[in-house]
Amino acid sequence: MTLEFLVASAIGVLVAGGIYLSLRGRTFQVVLGLTLFSYAVNLFLFASGRLVVNRAPIWSKTVTEYADPLPQALVLTAIVITFGMTALAVILMLRSFLETGSDQVDGVPCDDAEDEPS
Repeated sequence: MTLEFLVASAIGVLVAGGIYLSLRGRTFQVVLGLTLFSYAVNLFLFASGRLVVNRAPIWSKTVTEYADPLPQALVLTAIVITFGMTALAVILMLRSFLETGSDQVDGVPCDDAEDEPS
């Protein structure tokens, strides 16, 4: 099993989990799904810079081969943006729950009897 296959499989599992959770009816699951999806995008951006081993991360005059710093900078920026957007989504979710009394995405409270198995 190669490293590329492992990274591609991890990206696929994160995307599948993110899509599944994003299509759920409760707001907390939607936020978790978007977070998983953003992790998959970050991993994809990081892998797009080619996975290299034993190369310097910073260019200098003595180094002939180095790792590409652009995907690393993009991932760091994406992590900060994702953290801010997740915090905003959680605050909006909490306010919606406090105003409507429901954590459903459409705001309509569901019957708890339907959620429990019989």
